[in-house]
Amino acid sequence: MKQQNYANHSRYVPGFHLFTGTLCIATLVLAIMNVVRVMRACPGPEACYCMYTGLMPLLMSIILIMLFWYSRAFAVKVQDRAIAGEENFRHFVMTGKPLDPRLTRGQIIALRFADDEEYLELIKRAIDENMKPADIKKAIKGWRADHHRA
Repeated sequence: MKQQNYANHSRYVPGFHLFTGTLCIATLVLAIMNVVRVMRACPGPEACYCMYTGLMPLLMSIILIMLFWYSRAFAVKVQDRAIAGEENFRHFVMTGKPLDPRLTRGQIIALRFADDEEYLELIKRAIDENMKPADIKKAIKGWRADHHRA
């Protein structure tokens, strides 16, 4: 596997992020176009039926986009909870104490990339300087790769 660092650590899955995301947006655009077309074509008494048939694809495309968004968001949330537990355990093994509660979830997630030699010092810096997760990742010298995340 390719050596991981700050520049290339983001997880990007073209089939999901690019292809599926683009299809979801295209479906929404086409559904909106369909609603406009149907509403223009159906004046008069059958407008209610036309409204139903025009809105159904729009509602389905909104549901599809929500599923696309939340399927990723839920997986990342669970992953972040697991990483926080792993990092708390890692800190406990190294020091005999749990992680400092002043660390935010984002800071803890960022610290997972730090190797053991700089881990404790980075924790102290993160707390003292109130470092943002991106700044923590940039400060890491010995990158500990994570190739198994969602």
